[in-house]
Amino acid sequence: MIEVVPFYHLLVKTIFAEVGDDNPEAVISTTVVAYALSSIFIGLAFLLLGWLRLGKLIEFFPRHILVGCIGGVGVFLIETGLEVSGRLQAEDGFQWNIKTLRYFLQSWHMVALWLLPFTFAVLLRFITHQFHHPLIFPTYFMFIPIVFYIITAGILRIDLAKLRADGWVFDIGRAAEAPFYRFYTYIDFRQTSFKALVATIPTQLALTFFGILHVPLNVPALGISVGEDNVDTDRELIGHGISNLAAGVFFSGPNYITYVNSLLFYRVGGGSRLSGLMLAAGTIVILMAGPASIGYLPVMIVGALIFVLGIDLVKEALWDTIGRVNHWEYFTICIIIIVMTLWDFVVGILAGIILACLFFVVQNSRRKTVRAIFDGSIARSTVRRHPTQRRFLDVVGTQTQILKLQGFLFFGTINGVEQLIRRALDISAWHQHPMRFLIVDFSLVSGVDFSAAEAFTRIQRLLDAKGVVLIFCGVTPESDIGIALRSVGMWADQGVRLEVFAHLNSALEWTENEYIRGMYTSSLAIGKTLGHAYLATAGALSMPGQQREPAFVLDEQFENSPRQQHIHEAARTAMNHLPSIDMVSLPPESVPHLAAEAQVQPAQKSGAQRDPTKQPLLLLLATFREYAEPELDATYFAHLVGYFERVPLPQGQTLWQAGDEPDGLYVIESGILKAKYDFVQENFDLSESMLAGTIAGELTFLSKQKRNTVVHAETECVLWRLDGESLSRLEKEQPDVFSTFFKILLRVTGDEQHSLMSYLVSRLT
Repeated sequence: MIEVVPFYHLLVKTIFAEVGDDNPEAVISTTVVAYALSSIFIGLAFLLLGWLRLGKLIEFFPRHILVGCIGGVGVFLIETGLEVSGRLQAEDGFQWNIKTLRYFLQSWHMVALWLLPFTFAVLLRFITHQFHHPLIFPTYFMFIPIVFYIITAGILRIDLAKLRADGWVFDIGRAAEAPFYRFYTYIDFRQTSFKALVATIPTQLALTFFGILHVPLNVPALGISVGEDNVDTDRELIGHGISNLAAGVFFSGPNYITYVNSLLFYRVGGGSRLSGLMLAAGTIVILMAGPASIGYLPVMIVGALIFVLGIDLVKEALWDTIGRVNHWEYFTICIIIIVMTLWDFVVGILAGIILACLFFVVQNSRRKTVRAIFDGSIARSTVRRHPTQRRFLDVVGTQTQILKLQGFLFFGTINGVEQLIRRALDISAWHQHPMRFLIVDFSLVSGVDFSAAEAFTRIQRLLDAKGVVLIFCGVTPESDIGIALRSVGMWADQGVRLEVFAHLNSALEWTENEYIRGMYTSSLAIGKTLGHAYLATAGALSMPGQQREPAFVLDEQFENSPRQQHIHEAARTAMNHLPSIDMVSLPPESVPHLAAEAQVQPAQKSGAQRDPTKQPLLLLLATFREYAEPELDATYFAHLVGYFERVPLPQGQTLWQAGDEPDGLYVIESGILKAKYDFVQENFDLSESMLAGTIAGELTFLSKQKRNTVVHAETECVLWRLDGESLSRLEKEQPDVFSTFFKILLRVTGDEQHSLMSYLVSRLT
């Protein structure tokens, strides 16, 4: 409780100023009542903190700050050991200056006073390093006074008065004659000045604030020292509140956990309820005996005890942490110890907190905020598209840049992100890698501060000047990140050119659709040719939301635009790979032959009388031709017509549920199917859109496994189904056609799985 002595001095000075020094009875009585009030104030503060469960706040305190506090207490104990052993009577206490050094080196007698207990402490440390029995510590200190009196009184014949005069034994003077209860005789409410008590309130509050620091700091620090991790700080606060209220009722000063005494208690085998009761009983006996027994206690035993604890704590803070903490944390520990030693305990804690905050900013600023960078040719959505569209997107997708961020974005990290985007928009980089869309993925971002949110407004203006659309994904309006961005006007409904999606898949799908819309609605001849590439419905490559206004429109003037020229080249690449299929070249005799052949099949369904030059022949050609060998022409696919059955599917209707037995594979003529994958992780969402010109359900159908998705019609659909019975007939009736078609299906399945894995890799990276 030595730390509160300055506050007690201030209380007494305030009372003296109000009462005056001509009425000592009033001064003493008011002082005692003021001490009792300080205990009550601290007790109420402890109870309130524990009741509100605010002790958990200390869990946010960095451990190296607590370790620094331990080291500071250790240095303070070494100073106290020197003061006690050397009988330093200076008003300012121990000071780190030349004057104090000269005092402790003034004579061999003075050196012996503090060097002997220090030597005893070091010797004990060597002993306990080799032997770990809990009784070594108390036995050692019980042995010291016995040896001391054998040498001084038995051998050297030095009387007790001289030992006290020379500083070897404590000299308490007339205090030895006072009974333990004399303290209560000073209390007289008639002499108490309530005006003086009111004047002490500011000091009482300061003492309360200082007092409540000890439990949240010392309890976890003690837990570290004794290896106890399950520390309930709230319970300790409530216990301290009750004990301080009881102390106030009995006119005693405030109390809180004394780190040094508690650590000593644990290290000699204490910690159980029985040992606690024994300690309380021993304390009561000493209280009843009064202070007279102190007059026979050698000073060196107290000095050695203080030195032992001080050395232990300094070692724990400065030596045991080497290699266990980083350089910045070790530097913080040293600064805390130095500030606590040269200035004040609380100032040292504040210095540690400031340094911890500073180093936190520096260290986190160096951390990698950008987790990964992809472009749209690598990171693809889960939408199943026609091979022609997919080939076009493989080339043009490099104009989509995906920036996957992580961690907490604040003023120390956002500058790196901004500089990265500025470099990407540099003229030289722009000509090599032009950009149309920038997707910023916030799914791994834990938070955004005001400075980082403001930086995105600058980034948006910079991108807008270049005609680049900024897209946010992995964020919702109600999330903390969404609220931070909305507060600075960074949202799609706040007048900025910005798109926001909940998932990366949705953002990728939107950009892919925009590329295709931009090409289809352009005046470029290559775009119109690509848009009217063969497919089942109206001879065009259909896509979601085709009627919506595209994000950009191309024109013929693309020579001076790297982005326009790149898209034109991507369209040309896609067209160059289109297989040339002339339906006129289909042998005339094959059509009636196939129709007649289909008509006589007993198990043939509604497609028996279909004209093979219409559906589903065009659909089969559009869907499977690019996966077939070059020598296969329309005649081959005409052999498959009679085995497919037309299945209309209204909007919203479920095609199959997860766990269903596969009833066939489906070729999509028009509309959109939506598949949803179910995972154990509830927060992991994965859906797949299947457009016209693609197939659905082929993997589970071919492997004869239960369905692993839920599929429904997002729009009104027209499907063509190949069921198990029809596939078996094809294998039996036309084995060569079946074998070739099975290989084609495996190629389609592999291509679709590759696209799905591309998205999963980009999401999970």
